[in-house]
Amino acid sequence: MKKIAILAPETAVPAAIVDPRYMFTAVNQFLTSTGKPALFEVSLVGATPTVPLNDGLFTIHPDQTLDAGTQFDLVFIPAISGDIPTAVQRNQALIPWVKKQYEGGAEVASLCIGAFLLASTGLLNGRQCSTHWLFAREFRQMFPEVELVDGSIITEGPRLYSSGGASSYWNLLLYLVEKYTSRDMAILASKFFAIDIDRNSQSAFMMFQGQKDHNDPEIRHAQEFIEQHVNEKITVEQLAEHAAIGKRSFERRFKNATNNTVLEYIQRVKMEAAKRKFENSRLNVQEVMMDVGYTDTKAFRDVFKKITGLTPIEYRNKYQKV
Repeated sequence: MKKIAILAPETAVPAAIVDPRYMFTAVNQFLTSTGKPALFEVSLVGATPTVPLNDGLFTIHPDQTLDAGTQFDLVFIPAISGDIPTAVQRNQALIPWVKKQYEGGAEVASLCIGAFLLASTGLLNGRQCSTHWLFAREFRQMFPEVELVDGSIITEGPRLYSSGGASSYWNLLLYLVEKYTSRDMAILASKFFAIDIDRNSQSAFMMFQGQKDHNDPEIRHAQEFIEQHVNEKITVEQLAEHAAIGKRSFERRFKNATNNTVLEYIQRVKMEAAKRKFENSRLNVQEVMMDVGYTDTKAFRDVFKKITGLTPIEYRNKYQKV
């Protein structure tokens, strides 16, 4: 019997506590319905006997508290909500418990922005991690020693797992069901919960927001220039001259401020504009390509797929208004 703990942090997203429990108890039912023994013993674990969520709108009653002394095989850290540094601080009591569980042999999995709590343990230092794309910059600022993998649905390390944003954690749950049971059981669970079992990227859902929360006004001015001239071909030399900064110094400052090279930033701004056009107009691929300053169809297609994980036609068909 695998012992699974689902932590109940203060400020947790309620669904991220309920859903793992639902998944693994449902798999137990699938197993017993075919005459096989249940494999999972699922417990909610909290710092206190009652844990308020959503400013008291919900209350969780954990099955046990941190001091119960149970060693688990798998620990889930649900997504947290609200101001992230504050949420991490409010849940400091969970950090040493998670570390102790890991040191005792447990696997640890964070769901969505539960990655902030997992990273706070230090277990991810020097390792890779996934989280919600919207919080990527904040994560990198708080945990520079962790390698955040942009766009990934699931990241796996030594007995450590993390998932991408929002519903991406369902794919991590399926991944662990398959690991502990079988591919057939994971497929059954995917059909029961209506989940695309092999989705491996959140790139198509990512929205590029410009990363302007820095203190370099010349670079911010260059970013605004790129966004205002999305339909033009823009060069690094042109931007450096516009900012009155030497090319090498401009490139270095741009990367430090935005966490993107100049070329990466230009591409991401143009592809974000292309995505909006596919979503909100009836323009064809060629027309959108021209509107965002591309003349080479292959180059446009390659960059678009690299950033979104979909070809322009696939993206248009998926998101264009009927």
